[in-house]
This record gives sequence, structure tokens and C-alpha cells, in this order.
Amino acid sequence: MKIQTYFIRRLAYSLLVLFGLSILIFFIARVLPGNPLRMALGARVPQWVLENLKKELNLDKPIYMQYIIWLKNALHGNLGISLLSRRPVLDDIKLFLPATLEIMFLAVIIETVGGLLLGALSALHIGKWPDNLLRLVAYLGVVTPSFIWAVIFMLIFGFMWPILPVLGRLSPHLTPPQIVTGFMTIDSLISGNINLFWDALKHLIMPATALAFGGMAQATRVTRSSMLETLNLDYIWAEIASGIPTRLIISKYAFKPSLISPVSIIGLDVAAMIGNAFLVELVFNYPGISRYGVNAILSKDLNAVVAVIMVIGVTFVFVNMFIDLIIATIDPRVRIQMGGKA
Repeated sequence: MKIQTYFIRRLAYSLLVLFGLSILIFFIARVLPGNPLRMALGARVPQWVLENLKKELNLDKPIYMQYIIWLKNALHGNLGISLLSRRPVLDDIKLFLPATLEIMFLAVIIETVGGLLLGALSALHIGKWPDNLLRLVAYLGVVTPSFIWAVIFMLIFGFMWPILPVLGRLSPHLTPPQIVTGFMTIDSLISGNINLFWDALKHLIMPATALAFGGMAQATRVTRSSMLETLNLDYIWAEIASGIPTRLIISKYAFKPSLISPVSIIGLDVAAMIGNAFLVELVFNYPGISRYGVNAILSKDLNAVVAVIMVIGVTFVFVNMFIDLIIATIDPRVRIQMGGKA
């Protein structure tokens, strides 16, 4: 099978999965107990107001007709109106999604660089104090939830040693830049305001590190294990016996083959980040899509719930496809199996 055919098939399967997810979450959101109209408008609203809103949201129609109407509108970029914010859901996603993606991008950098380098360092010092220390830190990182790290970082770097801001995306005395990309750091650079950029970046450090810490710890453990397995292979010993410099063996012949397992782990963690970010966003009062989704679920904001979960599903599916492409690039055996060139 050619690599192009493989990814076309993966794309087709992914679209089928997203279609199934849309059906599942649409029906679940509507059969759960509770009246979303009452929750949105309050208990004292007259019945005729509820009936008008019910007709406006097509909730008076059979549930399968509601889904067909929603799907048709969604394919045209209309995700409905949020009962919580009273704005189009698509506008809410455009507002809140970039904030979460900004945290995620920094978290991915921290997790990837930290996990791979620390895992390799641990493997190269097996049985020594750096290895023991890193294994202890990795174990703590794996068993401790991200919101606990968020609280710990806030106490240490926000209060005990106040070097980083604690809440929000920007300091209150600063004026946000004009929205171009929705990324506060990038929009600050576009506006040419370096001070605004550094302030926005400092607001990202603690939430991104807390979000990345558990995944970085897991990547460290997997990288260490994979690196030790690679270093014990026959061809590595043959290269050592041939007098090839140790640094070259590690960087060129041992490290790259050891990346397949940790990259897969990191990919799964990155795909799940957007859904796992809500507690971190709550701790730091960060206006992201995850916190918006939690509020939508608690308020039974039907259109917002479906939209947020579909965003998470799309992120998960396409990140996994991207990770498969990276693995195919790293490992020639995967490319050969898919019919590509080694």
C-alpha cells in the first residue's frame, strides 16, 4: 500500500469516526435529564417564551430531525446559538479555542523536549544519581494529576517566590492587542509590542508546564526504557567495538530508533490535552475552550456541548494522523510496509 493511499484511508476512517461521534454526543446531550431552556432562562420565565425559544432551536421536532438540521447547518459553518453566552457557538469557539491552543503548543514543546532529553539522560546514567533522581521525579509526575501541579506551581512561583503571574492571559493594566490570530503572544508580536509579548508569555508558562508535566514524566520513562533497549542491541555493541565515538553512536544510531515509542505516547497525550486542560484553566482562571466546555455541560448548553466535544474529537483524530506521519518519517520500516520509499 502506498503511503498516500494509507493516509487517504486513514482520513476516510477518521471522518467516519467523527460522524459517529457527532451522532452519539448529539443524542446523549438531548436525552440527559434537565430542561436546558429553563436552565438558560430561569424558573420564572413565562411558558410562551420557552415555547418560542424551543421552536427557534428546533427542539419541538423529533430528535432525528433535530440532528439532520444541525448537521446541515454545521456543514455550512453554523453551529447554532449558545444558551449560555447568547452568541453563535462558532464565535465562542473562535474566541476561546486559540487560548487553549496557545497553552497546548507551549505544553507540547515542554513535554517533547523535556521528556526525550530527560529520558535519554536517565538511560545514559543508569544506576547513578541522575537516573535515580529523574526516575523519582517521573514517577511523581505520572501519579500526580495536572491540576495538583497547577496548584503547586501557583503556590511556589506565584506567591512564595512571585516571579510569574497567576491568573488570566494578560496583566490587568495592559491593553490586549488587536485580534489577528487569537494567540496573545503572536498578536502582540504582530502589533510590535514586545512588553505585551513577554507578559503574555509569562502568563502561559505555569499553565503550560502544569498541563505538560504528567505527559513529560511518562515520556521520560518510556524514552529511558526504549533507549536502554536500543543500547543493548547487537549493532550498537558492534559500533562500540569498531571505535565509533560514543557521542555519534548515541546521537545518530541509538537516540533516533528510540523515539518511536515516546513519540506515540506524546501523540496520544497531546491529542487528549485539549480535553484535560479544563482543571488547569479553572485553577489559573484562564479563558480557554476547555473551561467553556465545562460551563456548557453544567448549564446543559446543547449546541455548545456538541461543538466543544466535536472540536476535541477533531483534534484527537488529526493529531494521531500527524503522529503516524512522524513515525513513518522516523522509522523506514513503517514506510516500507506502507509502500513508501525507505
